[in-house]
Amino acid sequence: MKFVVIPPPEPLMRDVECFRVTEHEEGLAVKVAPRALPGIAFQHHNGHSALENIITPSHVTHTPTLFLYGTVMTPSVMNYKAGSYTSIQVVFKPHALKSLFGMNASALANGSVELSQDLNMQLIEAKSVSEQIERLSRFLLAHLKKEHTRDVLVEASLNLIHNSGGAVTVKALLEQLNISERQFERRFTQTVGVSPQAYIRVRRFNEAIRLIKTRQHDKLTDIAHTLCYYDQSHFIRDVKTFSGMTPKALLQKEGDSYHDQLGYSYV
Repeated sequence: MKFVVIPPPEPLMRDVECFRVTEHEEGLAVKVAPRALPGIAFQHHNGHSALENIITPSHVTHTPTLFLYGTVMTPSVMNYKAGSYTSIQVVFKPHALKSLFGMNASALANGSVELSQDLNMQLIEAKSVSEQIERLSRFLLAHLKKEHTRDVLVEASLNLIHNSGGAVTVKALLEQLNISERQFERRFTQTVGVSPQAYIRVRRFNEAIRLIKTRQHDKLTDIAHTLCYYDQSHFIRDVKTFSGMTPKALLQKEGDSYHDQLGYSYV
């Protein structure tokens, strides 16, 4: 597989992380660790879904060619059909289901919904990837103009979590934001789709993967300490829960794994 990451147009930068274009040349089973980011996926092969299915620990999903998905908190396996084709994912910021679509994000957590057939046909009939991205951008800009209510406090909390690499506690966030725990958890879950505790856990896991893959520390224990894991066993448990492998196995895995805006995946 080949990946190209394209930044969004300036008006969408507050809500969209990037467009991610993937070129597929054969049927693959891609294991994907959760990143807790919602988004849009478009992929087709002669007008039909290029995905055979998506398998998670709890269910098997057969997807349409164009769908909106919520915050994903479990590892999955994406089984692609054989053939040569291109897929596009719009990777959202964690709050974008609320700010772009006015949704209660918890309603779509670990789930997906098919998007309009009109947009789907526009994308299938487009003559190039750049034209598909332009049409997706127009679709999102139209939603942005509807000016859905933002929760700026939750967006501020997300910045604090990201700046810490996930090495922050809910208690510390509450102190900085001057809000009660009950109110914060309710607003965060409605905006992001999951509780702040769950989101911090996935964000910290992804930072651990980044540090493992970039080899910025000599020892795995140093990573656990840097990210404020309670102890080494908690570090190992989280990495294995979300990736299916131990930190040591991830460190040794080379050549067929990827870590970018969508998180960690491997074949």
